[in-house]
Amino acid sequence: MIIPKRAALFLVAAAMFSCKSHPSDTGVLYSGDSFWRVSGGSKAAQHYSRLTQIDTSNVKNLQVAWTYHTGDAEVKYFSQIQCSPIVANGLLYATTPKLRLFAVNAATGEQRWIFDPAGNANSAPGTFGMNNNRGVTYWEDGKDKRILYCAGSDVYEVNALTGDPITTFGDGGKIDLHNDLGRDAKNMYITATSPGIIYKDLYIVGSRVNETADAAPGHVRAYDVRTGQLKWIFHTIPYPGELGYDTWEDPKAYLHIGSANSWSGFSMDEKRGILFVPTGSAVYDFYGGKRKGSNLFANCVVALDAATGKRIWHYQVIHHDLWDKDLPTAPVLVTIKHDGKMVDAVAQPTKHGFIFVLDRLTGKPLFPVTETPVPTNSELAGEKPWPTQPIPTLPVPFARQTLTDKDINPYLSADSKAEVLQRLKGYRYGSMFLPPGKKPSVIFPGFDGGAEWGGPAYDPSTGIMYINANEMAWVMSMIESQSNANVPKNEDFAQAGERLFLANCMTCHGRNREGSGNYPSLISIEKKYKNSQIDSLLQNGRRMMPSFKQLSTQDRQAIISFITQNKTSGKTAFVPEHKNVDPYQDIPYEMAGYNKFLSKEGYPAISPPWGTLNAVDLNTGKMVWRIPLGNDPAFAQPGRPNTGTENYGGPVVTAGGLLFIAATKDGKIRAFNKRDGKLLWEATLPAAGFATPAVYDIASKEYLVIACGGGKLKTQSGDSYVAFALGK
Repeated sequence: MIIPKRAALFLVAAAMFSCKSHPSDTGVLYSGDSFWRVSGGSKAAQHYSRLTQIDTSNVKNLQVAWTYHTGDAEVKYFSQIQCSPIVANGLLYATTPKLRLFAVNAATGEQRWIFDPAGNANSAPGTFGMNNNRGVTYWEDGKDKRILYCAGSDVYEVNALTGDPITTFGDGGKIDLHNDLGRDAKNMYITATSPGIIYKDLYIVGSRVNETADAAPGHVRAYDVRTGQLKWIFHTIPYPGELGYDTWEDPKAYLHIGSANSWSGFSMDEKRGILFVPTGSAVYDFYGGKRKGSNLFANCVVALDAATGKRIWHYQVIHHDLWDKDLPTAPVLVTIKHDGKMVDAVAQPTKHGFIFVLDRLTGKPLFPVTETPVPTNSELAGEKPWPTQPIPTLPVPFARQTLTDKDINPYLSADSKAEVLQRLKGYRYGSMFLPPGKKPSVIFPGFDGGAEWGGPAYDPSTGIMYINANEMAWVMSMIESQSNANVPKNEDFAQAGERLFLANCMTCHGRNREGSGNYPSLISIEKKYKNSQIDSLLQNGRRMMPSFKQLSTQDRQAIISFITQNKTSGKTAFVPEHKNVDPYQDIPYEMAGYNKFLSKEGYPAISPPWGTLNAVDLNTGKMVWRIPLGNDPAFAQPGRPNTGTENYGGPVVTAGGLLFIAATKDGKIRAFNKRDGKLLWEATLPAAGFATPAVYDIASKEYLVIACGGGKLKTQSGDSYVAFALGK
């Protein structure tokens, strides 16, 4: 359907009126042919489009409009694309599995240019695979138009029309995120997976850092978008004299403790000049004996003056986090009807299934929040769990938060179900705030949510938030670590390699190299990689794997000897190197691995749904509807309800009455009626779409585009972006 010019003018006028009547739309950019200049649709992080050409009556007629192949997927090594594209100047901007930045015609998918951080623009496919990328950032001043994004530890800036690097930015066109942190971080892992955000001529960026004790600090920084010069920094781990410094019992914590980083992106009230920053836990994630206290500004929503970085308010959603409950997505700017009046607020979803609705100007909760006593009986020496945690009375949780022996997967065989129940008897469960210990505990909601980095969608015309959730239980246990300060004598390389593997690699790859959670098995890795390639991975990292530059050559060789089970080099004597070990990084316990609670066949041990899509009315705090999201092929049978699947990537809601989402491991993209959750359309993608879609208009035609990168949840990797539009 082509919108007549007169009707188009009416829609523009209606949109202008709607913007004035909904202050939560601050930061939404609508200009020319572009309705999606910011990753997620707007700086308000609403994932909302006012476009109405595609609606509930015609969505069934969607067809593939174009497909763009990046040509650099690594199927053998499970590459991914998690990028939500942006659209400006008639061009769509996004990244490839190897972190090349590209621009294509947004109406046809024809490539305009490509920038390779590993070489020159328009060169052959690059070699970067050092982190996932979830979006890029656009800036213009009317004439000058630029794109900024992160590959490895560097933020690059390029000309948005040509793809040429802006060599006057930073050091020859890039800035190194290792710099400007206030302490030596050159050998620490640091990158940025989520896009930065623009305020006037400032580029504001967060970071992803290690989750081990040797992590870099997660301070938030703002740079001059033209020159790359640092303009301000906000210390997420406060310095002496700063607010929050006394929430760390050790006065030297700021010199040693890392993380408390904002890896999941920002939102902004641009008219008021307020930046909203979600932060993660401080390290070590699962043992807090080296960081006693409530640990501000970890696990907080922080409101900052976007021009100066000065704190306006903060709200902490987890005190002294021991469960890796990072805030997984930017808070959404909303305007809701509360106590009879319209109130500007921010809504922050969490991994443990809550939505905190906070007054946008003060940070005060709009619904009552109770500081609730939680278990504190830790069996780990030196640990001091916080005695209470904040529990909102409303909105209602959007994910299950309790687990009993009645919640076992009903589709398992009797034998398998009995085995699961027997194992459950040996676990601790019943509270999501059980302190980690040597006896395994069930983590539910799991390490991956509840909410994840895809983020929710919000409809400003109704006040309803749409959020997808993971509902997978995990099992956590702690073991005593090999002290870095007491290296055993007379080790050979295999023995030293095992010790170093347990200290650095076990959490992700399992105690016996068997893999855990979303992390691969290392058994028989020597059949896939040469030793030199493994050494390169250890030094540089790759996607979810951080770098281990702090390890010496000998340490890396020992780890390689252990994981490849090289019995020849394993017998070589290992000569310990004298190291000055930071006592803050000498953690007495390690988490034994990210292990999902599965049956012996590898199926979810708990009952479905294992992924859901939820509509929550933020005006009342009540659930509007809730459905399983996706269907696991292993349990798909005629007449059986969808099981839902684990999901990564968020939804988009439109004024046309639709909710679009991919995210599931069954490789489909779907459209639901936003009013009742009824499925209206679905299409099978060339690879699973673990990303958030973009919706935009070019020449009066509405498009829906999704990155099809696969690679998670044991799905096949892909290299394409697929755009849909109505057929002729």
